Amino acid sequence: MSLPFSTTRSGTTITLSPKNPALQSGLIVISHGLGDTAEGFADVAQMIAKQMPHLKIILPTAPTQPVSMNMGMPMPSWYDITGLDERSNENCKGIHDSQKTLMDILKEEHSNTNLSYERMVLMGFSQGGALSLFTGMQLEKEQKLAGIVVMSGYLPAKSQFKITGGLEDVPIMHFHGQSDPMVQVGMATRSQEVVKENGAKNYQLKTYPGLVHSVNEDEIRDVQAFLEKVLPDDEAFRITLKDPSEMTVKELKTAIRNAEIGSKAVGFMEKSEFVRLLQDHRNGKL
Repeated sequence: MSLPFSTTRSGTTITLSPKNPALQSGLIVISHGLGDTAEGFADVAQMIAKQMPHLKIILPTAPTQPVSMNMGMPMPSWYDITGLDERSNENCKGIHDSQKTLMDILKEEHSNTNLSYERMVLMGFSQGGALSLFTGMQLEKEQKLAGIVVMSGYLPAKSQFKITGGLEDVPIMHFHGQSDPMVQVGMATRSQEVVKENGAKNYQLKTYPGLVHSVNEDEIRDVQAFLEKVLPDDEAFRITLKDPSEMTVKELKTAIRNAEIGSKAVGFMEKSEFVRLLQDHRNGKL
């Protein structure tokens, strides 16, 4: 059976897009945990994309940098971690650079497709969940998201965290294992308390007995249910695509490759041929 999405890799970033990009009406950005890469959550992204083919999913990879908690060993990390106790958690060197990375992804999608921010979700695991929470609640008022998903995460750098006015009711769904030995469930409850004290009105925490620092099928189902609630398919929010006739040959070839219809372009020499093929694909004529 043909999958409803295409997968592309650019550098260390993985992107899953609807095969017909004109059907996209939402975006999820998934940030991995400490020491991992985008590949670590590619399988989860695929599960979501199969069930919600109207979503584009972007998985960036953190920069490789020394991590104090791991004896200075370089690894993919969104910011430095000196320890997981509340006091050490204030030392998050590099978090603002990674915050900007996520913000730039959202801005680029909005600029390129006119997708509303209210059709975007930040989601992450562990350190990536922490970054998603830290970033999502401090965007500009006009960039209010559909929601935030935190898996086995926490609130980092709480002294630097201030919820933007108007974002207090952004839905936050935090999932956490009760047997997590790395980011203990107490950090999850404390994070919920602090974020609510900062003004959040819609922060839910769900825990799973026996679950360690990982995800399981029950959690994935619950993540899916949350996403279906905050990002249901909606034709009113379909993205605005560049007219094929206004695209360069390079852009046309990229769009055709992403749509996995490259075999139909074999032997093409003229730009008009690529334009016609892409138009036919978007109009459902193939």
